[in-house]
Amino acid sequence: MLRQLLLGAIVSLGNIAIHAVAVTIVVDAARLLASWDQRHTRLWLVAIMIAAVGTLLVTHVAEVITWSFAYWLLGVAPPGADLLDLAFVNYTTLGYGDVVPVQHWRLLGPITAMNGILLFGWSTAIIFEILRTAMHMRKLS
Repeated sequence: MLRQLLLGAIVSLGNIAIHAVAVTIVVDAARLLASWDQRHTRLWLVAIMIAAVGTLLVTHVAEVITWSFAYWLLGVAPPGADLLDLAFVNYTTLGYGDVVPVQHWRLLGPITAMNGILLFGWSTAIIFEILRTAMHMRKLS
């Protein structure tokens, strides 16, 4: 159990680092877009949200791929299992479908889910803050 917790924490921290880099990129992109001419405010707002949400979506996929790579390295799933599917199911807290981790790695599923919930919450907070700031800037112009 301790080994699962340790390895799960390492992968989670790796994903937190990936997410931190992505959030920095999103914030920088939002600042760049905020400097655009705002005569077409709807288009401006759409551009900001597409850039932010699109970047975060790609980031979440990269984090799921990170989990699936860890699953492969550790031999978490039975032979022939779709590791990307298993990682997506866990990360999104969808629940198990047809693949269940092998007995001695079962704790990695809930750790993956906890990581996904945390990072989805962080993304939601960033999206909300960018939207709030953009709407505030729109009122000022």
